[in-house]
This record gives sequence, C-alpha cells and structure tokens, in this order.
Amino acid sequence: MEGLKGFLKKGLGEMAFNAGGGNINWFPGHMAAATRAIRHRLKVADLVIEVRDSRIPLSSANPDLQSQLSGKRRVVALNKKDLANPNIMHKWVHYFETCKQDCIPINAHSKSSVQKLLQLVEFKLKEVICREPTLLVMVVGVPNVGKSALINSIHQIAQSRFSVQEKMKRATVGPLPGVTQDIAGFKIAQKPSIYVLDTPGVLVPSISDIETGLKLALAGSVKDSVVGEERIAQYLLAVLNIRGTPLHWKQHLNNLRLDGIEYDNEEKHEYNLKNLKQKRKNLPNRSDLVYVEDLVMGVQHALYSTVAEFNGSVEDESDLEGLIDQQFGALQKALKIPHKASEARLMVSKKFLTLFRTGKLGPFILDDVPDVKPLS
Repeated sequence: MEGLKGFLKKGLGEMAFNAGGGNINWFPGHMAAATRAIRHRLKVADLVIEVRDSRIPLSSANPDLQSQLSGKRRVVALNKKDLANPNIMHKWVHYFETCKQDCIPINAHSKSSVQKLLQLVEFKLKEVICREPTLLVMVVGVPNVGKSALINSIHQIAQSRFSVQEKMKRATVGPLPGVTQDIAGFKIAQKPSIYVLDTPGVLVPSISDIETGLKLALAGSVKDSVVGEERIAQYLLAVLNIRGTPLHWKQHLNNLRLDGIEYDNEEKHEYNLKNLKQKRKNLPNRSDLVYVEDLVMGVQHALYSTVAEFNGSVEDESDLEGLIDQQFGALQKALKIPHKASEARLMVSKKFLTLFRTGKLGPFILDDVPDVKPLS
C-alpha cells in the first residue's frame, strides 16, 4: 500500500495530522490516573480480558500495557465482529493462535456471544480454582472498543446466575484518583467466587504513528475533534480506493436495482443519520430504514462511479489526492448536502463516517494480518 503511505506522509502529514501537527496527543488527566490504577490492579488480577476492535485488532491494543499483559493469563476479545469482514476474521484468530494467545471474536450486544467468552474465561481459570477462593478478572481496553457494552452484558448474565438476594451484591474495589468513575467489580461465579473488574478506557499519552492514529480515530477511539472529521474521511477514502473496495460494490448495487427501492419522499428528508447509532429507544422505523438503504446505495454508487472512471493510479499520491477531492464532490451530491453550504466537506465527512462506523458500508477490517509473529 505504497500509495496510502505516500498519501499519509505527503497529504495528511503536510496538512498537519491534527490541530497541533505531528503526533496525536489526547491523554486527558483522568486517563493518566486510570492508567496508574489499572497497572496497580493488574498485579493482583488472575486473568485479563483485553477488549479490542475487530476492525483494528492490532491498532486497538494499548502498547503501554502490553508488557504487563503479556505476563498475565489473558483473553483477547475482538469485539464488534458484526462490523468486521468475516472472510478475514478467521485469519486474525489464526494469527493470535500462532502467537500462543487466546482470542475470540465477539459481539458485546449478543448474550450468546458473551457467554462463549465467559466459558473461555472460566476454562482458563480452572488451573487456579483449586488454590484460590476468590479470583479477579480485569476488563481493559482503549476507548470505544465496546467495553461498556461487554460489561453490561456480563452483568446481565451474572445476575441471572444468582438468587434474588445475591443479585444486589456488588463489590467496589476502590476509586480511581481524580476520576469520578470507580473501578468496580461484580460476581459472575461461585465456588470459587469470580469477580469481574471494570476499568476506564485508556490510550497511550502520544500516538506517533500517523496510520495507527487514523485507524483509532476512524473507529472512534480518539475524539473526532482531535484529528478532524475531514482528515479521517480522507483516510477512509484512501483506504477504500487503494483496496479497490468501491469496485466490489458493483454486484451489490445491481442487486439493489433489481429489487427496487421505494420510499416516501415526504419522510426521507427528516431522517437523521445519528439515529443509526445503537440506542435502546427511538429505533428507526421502516421508512427510515428504506431511506438509509437508498442513501447507502447512492454513496456506494458515487464512489464506484468515480473509481470506475478514474484514469490515474491510486499508487500515485497526487492522483490519489485528486480522486479523493472528486469523491467529496460526488458524496456531497449523494448525501444531498446543499452546494452552497459553507461547511459542505465537514458535513459530508460526518455523514460518511457515520455510515462506515455503523456498518452500513459493509463489514471491514483496517489492519492487515501480519506475516510474522511480533516480538511481544
């Protein structure tokens, strides 16, 4: 992917990757306090569930914790598997197996998926069950990998295992200095007692690799405002173009046209893409979903058309930049954003990123499976 690397260096690099230029530095004070507390708790944890994003299995690891995690019983839970390409997911599982690391793809919102994770955790703890009356399992991960959703699912499963009296039991392990949120635990098993400890999502103080930072930003682990929505969208378009993804949408687009899509023109303009984000209330109705499907088809067709008509080379940085500029214009039309809007590119970027992050553009994995085993 020389074109992408060149684009990152020449295009995004020279445009100041983030507001301060160079590295991503998003390390609020609470993260520093949380990191210290996590390091302290790791010393007494019997097992660690490290939650990562299935779309970025390597980029979503916290490098500062890896040396400590490597010495612990650990299960890598690749969350959001529903958003990752299943044709590649099994390769990642194999990769972690070759690294002698337990790994399981999960969907934190699926009870059966989380139960499989807990079965693996309890199996891994069998060797210490006979020696310890109480076992501690820590859940760690960078922000927005779905750790909170996993904790909530584990909590629900744990509640169903105990009597009414025991359901209310909750172990508070201790507060984090300078943080309103506690590191708290709850019981998931008896004889022995197994407690799961929740922790805040933490990043490293500085992300020096531009591509890793952009992947984290694209997945939502870094606030959009730190990098800028437009730069994140440019990166996504660069990846899609170099991988030829828009060309693979041709059959999908043909199938949609054959099926036909009908919707009420009076309703579609009121729909907000923010409603795509997972919520327990105000689920999209049928007309909303039909409109979104039509919107996705328009976006995919816009990108397919620009790539199909592209005469340059995506391996050439200048050609790639030109293609991306052209695609912003096509996306503005497909997303029905007014031409005179003063912040049109920003609006395009936000809507385009929402479609990607909610999986509407299809399952995707950003990291490439390594050919060699890492040192750590």
